[in-house]
Amino acid sequence: MHRNTYVEINLQNIENNVKMLINRYNDYKYYFGVVKADCYGHNGIQTVETIIKGGCNYIAVATLDEALEIRKNITDIPILCLGIIPVEYIDECVQNNITITVSNSDYLEKLITKTCDKLKVHIKINTGMNRLGVNNKTEFNLIYKLIKSSNLELEGIYTHIYNASDEKTTLKQCAKFEEIASDINLNEIPIVHIGASDATILYSKMPYANGCRLGIAMY
Repeated sequence: MHRNTYVEINLQNIENNVKMLINRYNDYKYYFGVVKADCYGHNGIQTVETIIKGGCNYIAVATLDEALEIRKNITDIPILCLGIIPVEYIDECVQNNITITVSNSDYLEKLITKTCDKLKVHIKINTGMNRLGVNNKTEFNLIYKLIKSSNLELEGIYTHIYNASDEKTTLKQCAKFEEIASDINLNEIPIVHIGASDATILYSKMPYANGCRLGIAMY
């Protein structure tokens, strides 16, 4: 490279940020440290280790490559892949204890054809971001039924609140999440996580949520 520029990362500040967030919003059980895109450009594995040291007990990434890179160094923390992993790579997820996202029934039906013992999945519900996720109760119920009758382990259900600074939009998204999942008891799901940084900071914990995702606020 021919540019005399660099980024200085203060790991102590990041660790302190994580500790402060967990201490202030201390009524969750699961704190996902979102470390996609090389920790938002904050220098990879050292930062991941710092976020875990600060108190995050789950890591979230965008791609399988990101998850596997972390697994080279850290073997004892669960990792959730927020993006969709092609079915042909699922065996690597099982071997490396990587949790995957299910966002539609077509993908799930292909997934079930694989031998997926001990594979943990989280169902993503689309409440308005329109990037990924189940869009309606009918498809959600189908996905839930298929998972429960398969060898997959349903560990979590989640959504992503976008534009959390707008209360009306946020409450509408929470209502949609609840409506789509209304035929099951969310309190029986091991992990339910809705809020990313802004939603976690701006709103009280929903009674059925026991997890939150800390992203840009950590940095």
